[in-house]
Amino acid sequence: MTSFSSASAHRLDEYLQATTIDLAQDLITLRLRLTPGVEVAERVLKQIDQNGDGILTPQEQHAYTLRVARGLSFSLNGKTLPLRLAVSTFPFIAEIKAGTGVISLQFNVRTFLKKGSYHLAYLNRGSGPDTVWLVNCLVPHDPSLHILGQKRSVDQASYALDFLID
Repeated sequence: MTSFSSASAHRLDEYLQATTIDLAQDLITLRLRLTPGVEVAERVLKQIDQNGDGILTPQEQHAYTLRVARGLSFSLNGKTLPLRLAVSTFPFIAEIKAGTGVISLQFNVRTFLKKGSYHLAYLNRGSGPDTVWLVNCLVPHDPSLHILGQKRSVDQASYALDFLID
């Protein structure tokens, strides 16, 4: 008889930056879930906790969120559009050190999309050599929005989406 133990869900040596894109005619929402692995947690915490006191103050969290935002670019039909921070949540430091803490950031792009074809481009330049990316579009709730195709770079730092509104 063989016994198995359950595997831990803790990230180890990567900084996962997973993005989902939610399309609507008046709003495009990007949700980023940033999960530092155990082996990179200290480096990420040093980027957030700027004074090294072991407390992630609202000001430090905001500064880190702005740093992440500066590494992102978003365009629609070739026109760069600003990402507006809507929500940010930070886990406890102990969770980050354990590889289970998820930093959640939500950015919104106000749009007024009409019938037609669209090309969305998204780039996440990340935060270092240990960063890995995932990106995907959610199935639109609006039946007039149709996903035509998604393209990603091999590392998924770069993403393109073609969609249609009828």
